[in-house]
Amino acid sequence: MSTNPSTPPNYVAQWLAFLANQRRYSPHTVAAYERDMQHLHAFINSLPKALSATPIDQVGAHHIRQCLAKLHAQGHQPRSLARMLAAWRSFFEWLVPRINLTVNPAADIKAPKSPRGLPKALSVDQTQGLLDQVTPNTPAYARDRAMFELMYSSGLRLSELVSLDTHYVQQAEHTSQSWVDLPSKDVHVTGKGNKPRTVPIGAQALNAIEAWLRVRPSMVSETPKSPDHFALFVGERGKRIHPRVVQQRLHDWSVLAGSHTPVHPHVLRHSFASHVLQSAQDLRAVQDMLGHASISTTQVYTKLDFQHLAKVYDTAHPRASRKPEST
Repeated sequence: MSTNPSTPPNYVAQWLAFLANQRRYSPHTVAAYERDMQHLHAFINSLPKALSATPIDQVGAHHIRQCLAKLHAQGHQPRSLARMLAAWRSFFEWLVPRINLTVNPAADIKAPKSPRGLPKALSVDQTQGLLDQVTPNTPAYARDRAMFELMYSSGLRLSELVSLDTHYVQQAEHTSQSWVDLPSKDVHVTGKGNKPRTVPIGAQALNAIEAWLRVRPSMVSETPKSPDHFALFVGERGKRIHPRVVQQRLHDWSVLAGSHTPVHPHVLRHSFASHVLQSAQDLRAVQDMLGHASISTTQVYTKLDFQHLAKVYDTAHPRASRKPEST
């Protein structure tokens, strides 16, 4: 960000460093927060010359509201505006005690509401058709099956899947953040916000992982003790597999399975949550397994589950779709 008295770069830089080093936010999240701050910075710079020198400690709630209104007029969607507001609120919350601000100017401003769409999920039959299909007998396909079975079995995010190690490693060169524990039939994951969780691994996923581990040496690089050497899933060059490769391989699998629409890795996570809820009806357990900080995030799957039940009802009940006779 360029130098400007309204938003001193050192404040923003210090805040971003705080997020990265102390809060341990991912580089992707820190970069997104920096972009959100740039929107506020650009708005303050666009104020009339008499106001453009407004220092950061004099930014008020009216500036925040005006900035949101301008961004909305430019076509930014409510969800994006809500994310920006959350970033600004977090920045000022961090800044308040450091420069003796009296209030956080973004604290009481409400984000514009946006409709919350339901996550996409496969049916049980669709999921089985995807995972049970016959594939070529190669190490790459053994790896793919293990990846997709594990994502569906344990509800992993894509970033969590690619971060997995074959076992827990603690060395000078590398310490595991996420790993599988096959004897305990668990996967240990460090998720969003550096939040750890442990999720069971189902029998099908265990079998697929064991089959992959038997052929994994043929794809692993010959560089011992490097972080990539311990990666559970590797690409063609023997290094830790890239998220984009996982996306492409799942797309290829969905095509082989005859899917009319490509399947994204997050769909397997949504399907896991939906299917567990349909069977167990335990929202809190699903929240823990998904690693959601708030149960309201998990509750969206109850709506998805209700849609499934309503569809079954409409199909099965003898009077569900019968039109009343005219008189």
